[in-house]
Amino acid sequence: MLFTADAWPGLADGSITVTIRTWTRAQAKTGGRYRVAGLLLEATDVRQVRADELTEADAVAAGEGTLDALLHRLGAPEPDRLLWRVEFHCIGRDDRAERREQADLTAEDITALKVRLDRLDARSPSGPWTRTTLRLIEKYPGVVSTALARHAKQERPAFKLNVRKLKEMGLTESLDIGYRLSPRGEALLRSLG
Repeated sequence: MLFTADAWPGLADGSITVTIRTWTRAQAKTGGRYRVAGLLLEATDVRQVRADELTEADAVAAGEGTLDALLHRLGAPEPDRLLWRVEFHCIGRDDRAERREQADLTAEDITALKVRLDRLDARSPSGPWTRTTLRLIEKYPGVVSTALARHAKQERPAFKLNVRKLKEMGLTESLDIGYRLSPRGEALLRSLG
């Protein structure tokens, strides 16, 4: 789920606990966890409601001052239009952010990370890519993904998907442009020699 930056403080302090969406199909599920602005949110209730079933309490929980403001933001839907109402709570910090900061890797940590990298390489139809990608990001931090993908001899969408896998492991961080290694990623690369 995406939220505009003006909602981030309310997500963090727990004052925003509902979002209303105009999705054509559910894009969240009860129990699902979603990363937003360095936070981890968990959906506790996902269901469709008619626009005329929304209340002032829904509007306040969604970070809007009034129901009219919420309906305006949604494009003034017809009263019988079905909308998605997602209730959630903030669990805490994005778990990837916590992993990224874990740079004191034990021998077991390094072994486990190498096994995961090897597994990703083995599953790749185009061959090993994990270590090459980590070294590219180390060498070219903040370089646009199009250029990095060219260096890696990959199509940009495939390259970005691969970097996302490394990010899940806490090894990389996204920047406004490009990526950089996290402290955890730097520690792992040092261990690889």
